[in-house]
Amino acid sequence: MSLTRLTLRDFRNHTATRLDGMRAFNVLVGENGAGKTNVLEAISLLAPGRGLRRAQPAEMAGRDGNGGFAVAADMEDGAVQIGTATDPQTPGRRTVRINGAEGPAARLGEWLSITWLTPAMDRLFAESAGSRRRFLDRLVLAREPGHARTATRYESALRERNRLLGEASEPDPVWLDGIESQMAETGAAIASSRAGLVADLGLLLETVPEQPFARPLLHYASAAPLEADALRAMLREGRRRDRAAGRSLIGPHRDDLAVTLAAKNAPAADCSTGEQKAMLIAIVLAHAGLTAGERPRLLLLDEIAAHLDPIRRTALFERLAQSGAQVWMTGTEIAPFAEIADTSTVWAVRDGVANTL
Repeated sequence: MSLTRLTLRDFRNHTATRLDGMRAFNVLVGENGAGKTNVLEAISLLAPGRGLRRAQPAEMAGRDGNGGFAVAADMEDGAVQIGTATDPQTPGRRTVRINGAEGPAARLGEWLSITWLTPAMDRLFAESAGSRRRFLDRLVLAREPGHARTATRYESALRERNRLLGEASEPDPVWLDGIESQMAETGAAIASSRAGLVADLGLLLETVPEQPFARPLLHYASAAPLEADALRAMLREGRRRDRAAGRSLIGPHRDDLAVTLAAKNAPAADCSTGEQKAMLIAIVLAHAGLTAGERPRLLLLDEIAAHLDPIRRTALFERLAQSGAQVWMTGTEIAPFAEIADTSTVWAVRDGVANTL
């Protein structure tokens, strides 16, 4: 079991919500706007990053609060407590506490492995490469908790290099050498982790039948080398070009995840919305089979069952049960979850209040 208790205070429309009695399957049922997805978003904040909506702290603070919010979770019958909150005295700053001690958000990944799938991601393959990189990094982070810290170091060095390249005067080459060394070290680690995950997912997906979910073929499209020394040399050689462009044109921040529908050999972006959603489900289910380990795993699936036919719903629930993860799902009615009712905890959510059914 992963979470045993979840408490929300002044989080969006949840003034004071406490959920306990979790099981392998946890279902939140209610009308649109009742606050179901808000619960999933609160759980997603127990991982490094900005959560499943990528919202700013001020956006998540409840209207009836004092400008701040708190999300807390107990694990293993209270043996571990983790939480995230905002301080109304310092708007925009999010604080993290693990067993009462404040620490960096990157440490959250050491305790929980969290992955999510939301309706907003249905067009992931047709959106920008940045969206797919974030999706891929979330999958990597769920397997490698240190990925968040590496990504933070890379982004810091990238911003500094871009700042120097954008200045009117020629930047100090020695200073650039140091920044590029950090970019090369962390960038190669990021790219290698992404490529390794994509390769492992690809091998697993090869064993999965094309039905009932569409089988995707994955390729990590990297324009930069995966070795630190080679990336460092390319950054140094590209300084003049990057200075003219005003930004760094090579590195893992420019890479992409290429996805193809195996049955049609068609790029995912050219497939129907239903096919794209089916491929996303297939990827998330395959990923669940790769992340078994010491950290508890959570899968957050927003409105996933409503638009699946009975055959696909049954297959979905079977694969989720086999994953060993704690699963959180939402829906507007209980009917789609009837076959897992005996193994689920179900909450009725209305106006930011959740009651067990």
